[in-house]
Amino acid sequence: MTNHVYKKLEFVGSSQTSSDDAIKNAIAKAAAGSKHLDWFEVVETRGHLVNGEISHFQVTIKVGSRIED
Repeated sequence: MTNHVYKKLEFVGSSQTSSDDAIKNAIAKAAAGSKHLDWFEVVETRGHLVNGEISHFQVTIKVGSRIED
C-alpha cells in the first residue's frame, strides 16, 4: 500500500429537495473540475426557510483530492 497526500477542496451544494441531493450536487461539480477525488466529509448543514417551511437545503462539504506524483 502506498502513502497518499490529499488536498481538501470545499464546496457548498444546494437543493430544494433534500440534503442528500445538495451533497450530490456539490460532488458533481467537484468531479467536473477536479481529478482523483477519493472521499468527502460533511462540514455543515443548513437551510433556508420561507413561511416556516424548508425552501432550500445547503450542505458544505470538503472533498479529498489525491495529489499524484
